[in-house]
Amino acid sequence: MTGRTSTSTSTAQVDLRAPALGDAAAMWRLARDSRVLDVNASYAYLLWARDFAATSVVATVGDEPAGFVTGYARPDRPETLMIWQVAVDERHRGRGLARRMLAEIVDRHGDRFSHLETTITADNAASIALFSSFATSRGALLERSELFAAPLFPDGHDAEVLFRIGPLHA
Repeated sequence: MTGRTSTSTSTAQVDLRAPALGDAAAMWRLARDSRVLDVNASYAYLLWARDFAATSVVATVGDEPAGFVTGYARPDRPETLMIWQVAVDERHRGRGLARRMLAEIVDRHGDRFSHLETTITADNAASIALFSSFATSRGALLERSELFAAPLFPDGHDAEVLFRIGPLHA
């Protein structure tokens, strides 16, 4: 199921849909322009749009890219949706778009995913608030544990804390 979901805000129509190859460049630009995400090679966003479109979403306002979420089903835990990146264009922040994109992916799959996971660095207050709010909105538990300690990264990256949310459906 990779249909389109349209919702409106007070100022514009928001379209939520699975990404297509033509969205990859905009996804790369949104990640780069966020100034907080680790920017992957542009090739990676093409792969996301091809291989993981069913577990990802692109938001557009009018014809303009407004945000995206990339995710995948964990190979060793196929009932778990792992969220890789969440990006919202600066002009569209503060309107709940990121949470709506997360809900779109989860709802698109019905009961396929019982849990959602992501990793967040301790200094990323916006992502911590987003995923905490998402757990609350779903009435789900939120567990936190360190997944990747800082010394594991060869480039001075901060530790990544695993946020595990679930069960998503009671």
